[in-house]
Amino acid sequence: MNTFQPNKKPTNNEKIVASVRMDISRINKIDEIASKIDISRNELINQCIEYALNNLEFKDNKDEK
Repeated sequence: MNTFQPNKKPTNNEKIVASVRMDISRINKIDEIASKIDISRNELINQCIEYALNNLEFKDNKDEK
């Protein structure tokens, strides 16, 4: 799997507001990382989601019980 490298280049696609509830510890970590690379929390979350969707793999769980 590729390594995730967030960047300062913002995504310029049309956006809508979507509310997501997260643990405060996760928000704090996201804010810390976003601050280090000088991008917004929103932009970092969008880049993380884009990376996850582009690298998503499904396991075949037919044999698991």
